[in-house]
Amino acid sequence: MMTDNSPDTSHVMDWLPRPVLLLVVARAVNQLGAFSLPFLAVLLVTQRGASLGAAGLVVAVFGAATIPSRLAGGRLTQAIGARRTMVLGLLACAAAQLAIAAAPGLRTTLVAVAVLGLAFEIYEPASQSLVADLSAPEHRPRTFGVLGAALSLGGLLGGLLATAVGGLDLRLLFAVDAATCLVCAVVVRLGLPGGRTTPTHQDRTGPAVRPWRDRRLLVMLAAGTGFATLYLQLVITLPLTLVARAIPVERYGLVLALSALVVVAAQPVLGSRRLPEDPFTVMAIGYVVLAVGLGLTAYVGSLAGFLVATVVWALGDVLLLGHPFVVVAGLAPAGTSARYLAVYGTCWGLAGVLAPLAGTAVLVAAGPGVLWTGCAVLALVLAGLQPAVRRAVLRSDESRAARTNSSANPRRRRPRSRRMVG
Repeated sequence: MMTDNSPDTSHVMDWLPRPVLLLVVARAVNQLGAFSLPFLAVLLVTQRGASLGAAGLVVAVFGAATIPSRLAGGRLTQAIGARRTMVLGLLACAAAQLAIAAAPGLRTTLVAVAVLGLAFEIYEPASQSLVADLSAPEHRPRTFGVLGAALSLGGLLGGLLATAVGGLDLRLLFAVDAATCLVCAVVVRLGLPGGRTTPTHQDRTGPAVRPWRDRRLLVMLAAGTGFATLYLQLVITLPLTLVARAIPVERYGLVLALSALVVVAAQPVLGSRRLPEDPFTVMAIGYVVLAVGLGLTAYVGSLAGFLVATVVWALGDVLLLGHPFVVVAGLAPAGTSARYLAVYGTCWGLAGVLAPLAGTAVLVAAGPGVLWTGCAVLALVLAGLQPAVRRAVLRSDESRAARTNSSANPRRRRPRSRRMVG
């Protein structure tokens, strides 16, 4: 992780802007109810009469719908501002969550899930760009860390709530999630500044921004898709694995709570100087730790065993979740972080299609052991690829800087040409 060199004893308000702090609070409230999605496949199988394959297909539809949702969020943020974009996305999410809870059958559930996917990612580029644009570059790692810790704290409480509510009726989880979306929308509307957080005149007077043509961003997108595919297995197929091993599905709330507790407890380490400054080195370490946790998941058969595995893979997640956003925000030209983060965020939509289809297919054909062993192997492969990802991103960055300097200083090219000819 690219650690901050400022003293650890500095007051949080010295480097955390008030709008970002309010956003952190709002997102934590929203995360309190964000435990419903991991139970979607279980709801489809146990209460809507879907097979495992059909449940995987429905969840894949959700994942595919989040791709245009994320891209629309990036463009809306630049067009109407972060606050309006977040409020719009949160209200749409609340409506879709209530529709899922009230849907009478599988077909209507499918429609509601697709609508949720189209709304689900609208607020993400807005919130992430707000963090990036209002934080000083040297403080971004710590700021994203605070946001991650707040989300994990909300997840900790949400996991405990899911354990209690999920045993009553899984549909209640979606109703609670809708309520937290509404509360978050109110906090955002009343607490965050309106308008745009960054100037947009660069977009009109400077060169056109084309994130899809930035090779550095595409390399990060490919690597992020691999991680997101693994992470979503923990969201989609781990609850199904608990069911397959005769563990009540509501106990998955304890898994969520424990993983969130690990993330919160690890924040002092993330804010220290004990981690390498290179984010790619930290991510490689994170993938190795994640692989160990996934490997344990392949063989445990009791709730206690799953909780031990959770501690391990959650430590890997701590090292993996925030760093790519810091790297991507650093790649974006001034005033375009929302567009860059939106494009990078499509990795979650791509994985949202791949993970449920592949995960449920392997689970049905070969069982949980093969599924989680394969996930562990993929994590090790991603760990080994991190040096190559780093070289690709930095080499493309250096080449782009060289071309920019060359075009900005044409007089410097001519003397060099003369010396080469002479």
